[in-house]
Amino acid sequence: VLNKTTSVFFFSRSSAKFVAPLGCLVSRQKHTLPDLPYDYGALEPHINAEIMQLHHSKHHATYVNNLNVTEEKYKEALAKGDVTTQVSLQPALRFNGGGHINHTIFWTNLSPDGGGEPKGELMEAIKRDFGSFANFKEKLTAVSVGVQGSGWGWLGYNKEQGRLQIAACANQDPLQGTTGLIPLLGIDVWEHAYYLQYKNVRPDYLKAIWNVINWENVSSRYAACKK
Repeated sequence: VLNKTTSVFFFSRSSAKFVAPLGCLVSRQKHTLPDLPYDYGALEPHINAEIMQLHHSKHHATYVNNLNVTEEKYKEALAKGDVTTQVSLQPALRFNGGGHINHTIFWTNLSPDGGGEPKGELMEAIKRDFGSFANFKEKLTAVSVGVQGSGWGWLGYNKEQGRLQIAACANQDPLQGTTGLIPLLGIDVWEHAYYLQYKNVRPDYLKAIWNVINWENVSSRYAACKK
């Protein structure tokens, strides 16, 4: 994940944090599309190769490209002191920046060796905050199914309260930037994430995705955000 304190966005490995300062932007590297840690067909039969290829190389790539373009426009507006343009660019920054943040987390939340249940500290926290893993799974699935239109279902960490929390975000709104929760596990429920395989039956997609959840990655994120 990129760590760019001089840009409109700040990306942190443990907390995908969203910031939009009105300070001066300086020279920086452009955002890039991260490589997948597995082949496009590695998650079959749960998510097929065609979906993964289009989702990663087309949809995520578009967010990255548009984010870079928008940041350049924002940089120019800052240099000119053009506050009106800065404000007008905020929706594009939110949408494309959020899309980049969300998908960068999403790919690592999946694994061909995933599924089952988490272990250790994360499992204990799930039992503490949701009663059982089955209850947690049911609640996150229900929240994800219930997203109207496009969006995400999330398991996040409330650092102030020291507990896990489930939330939904519309469109590409980043979890931490909109709720303050640190993102641990995100489930993409945009139709492009499942329509080619599951048509309009979102619950079938959500039932399948639990077979490829990378609990090792989610556990690592949980451990990191508690430090």
